[in-house]
Amino acid sequence: MIKACDLHRRQLLKGLGAATLLSQLPAFPVLGAARRHPYIDGLSFLPSDLADVKASGLDAFICDVSDIEAIKQLDGTINYKRTFKACMASIKQARQRVADNPQILLLGEKGTDIDAALDSQRTSVFFQIQGADCVEGDLNLIEEFHRQGLRVLQLTHHYGNEYAGGALDFDANGGLNKPLTARGRELISRLNEANMLVDVSHSSPQTALDAVKASSAPIIQSHGAARALVKHARCSPDEVIRAIGDSGGVFGVFMMSFWLTYRNPPTLDDYIRQLEHVANVGGVEAAAIANDFPLRGQENLLKLNNDNAEGVKEYLEWWHSLAAKHVLGFEREPQHVVIPELNHIERMSRIDHALAKARFKATDRDRFMGGNWQRVLQQVLV
Repeated sequence: MIKACDLHRRQLLKGLGAATLLSQLPAFPVLGAARRHPYIDGLSFLPSDLADVKASGLDAFICDVSDIEAIKQLDGTINYKRTFKACMASIKQARQRVADNPQILLLGEKGTDIDAALDSQRTSVFFQIQGADCVEGDLNLIEEFHRQGLRVLQLTHHYGNEYAGGALDFDANGGLNKPLTARGRELISRLNEANMLVDVSHSSPQTALDAVKASSAPIIQSHGAARALVKHARCSPDEVIRAIGDSGGVFGVFMMSFWLTYRNPPTLDDYIRQLEHVANVGGVEAAAIANDFPLRGQENLLKLNNDNAEGVKEYLEWWHSLAAKHVLGFEREPQHVVIPELNHIERMSRIDHALAKARFKATDRDRFMGGNWQRVLQQVLV
């Protein structure tokens, strides 16, 4: 439970951030005129073909630069660890790629770099790593990652580590929902000091709630979905969404359709329903767009012309392995992977049009499509 004084502080922080930072955004015209509000994606990747950056219409995105090492766990399942060696090599490679393409990309080191990118018609990318495993127990390595451009660090990926509980953690006693550890609180303190965003995507609900309490800055979930709509361990309960909103943070709704809806086939309306739920629970200043696929979309599904019945097969072995462990939600076999309308390079404009068609207020559309990400990036990355 959030203490009353903490809640007041976070509500004040959120209100001040919204009032000051959103007021700095230009007055945007209605849809149909030239778009002025930024399009910002909470999680994607540098594409092999940088023409995709322009085609996406994105003005900025949180860019996962992780590299992974496959680790077989004691129970036989596979976890993918972001090791220091792999992630340091990957971030240096990404940094060089940005530097080599200054006409397209701008390395986002401060939140104000979004404005610089908008002025120069480029796309700012804010480097993120999905899992604090890359720190490998040495919190001083945060400084080295920061020097290389890292600005967002996710506490864990699916399974827990020495800092945090993972969304899919499970043990012989049925243990799920593990808390943030003492080392995790130290990690968050160091990230706050470095003006880096703390990302609770893939964390257990208790870790996410603990992270909000431990942090002196807003907390984000760069990519996720609401458990109220899909009862699954990878989806966040309302108390987490609310706590993120109360911290002044942002919750990005991603594109993996089996965590968005039970309906088959999934549609754009299902995505809007998730976004609306986050806004209703966490506040309109908390809801935002995320991807978690490449800019073009889920590549295997694109090759299959978005045939979900065929494309979902690549996930079933992993899904069944967790169903056997009785992890929440895996007992129900998925029927789809993507929303076909959104598995497309132009997903942002399609969501924008759908929000307008659904008669969302223009100011709320501005927030959802990029204003909320811009606010929190400006507030934390100083």
